[in-house]
Amino acid sequence: MSIIQSQGVHHITLNGADRQTSIDFWEGVLGMPFVFEQPNLDDETTNHLYFDPGDGRLITIFTREDLPAQQTPNPNTPGNVHHIAFTVSRATYTQAAERLKERGFANSGNVDRGFMDSLYFRDPLGQMLELACYKFDPPAGYTHTDVLVCAYELRVAAGAKNISDEHLADAITALVQKGGVR
Repeated sequence: MSIIQSQGVHHITLNGADRQTSIDFWEGVLGMPFVFEQPNLDDETTNHLYFDPGDGRLITIFTREDLPAQQTPNPNTPGNVHHIAFTVSRATYTQAAERLKERGFANSGNVDRGFMDSLYFRDPLGQMLELACYKFDPPAGYTHTDVLVCAYELRVAAGAKNISDEHLADAITALVQKGGVR
């Protein structure tokens, strides 16, 4: 049986409240440019806002003016979205906790994930979001995934709990030597 090959995430759509709450948060707090809006073509009582998260793809938000902004976290049960992570630069990451706090958004502060740093917070409606910053840059001609696959193999071979700086450094060296990149 043939597979259906994915080529990446096209967009993610979240249920929002009113239009202005969504624009204020996605564009005003997270800096995602508002791209366009149109009615939800499946339910024209709902508006559909489109934002660019920075990679040319889309985050879309369904809004209705009769829906108040209430912060109710998603249930942590099967089938529900736990969180959505957005890539940020190291410079942005180091400023994010304080900038979120200034805007009234409590956050986790830095969480070390071994191969990346994470910061968690909730949007105005309670959806958990993550700002993620890799601790490494892949060598020319390789992706973050290429480095992580190699680092994972090194971590497993070493019997380590998680990927660490040592595994990342050795993975980058292995890829550079393999590819002849100088």
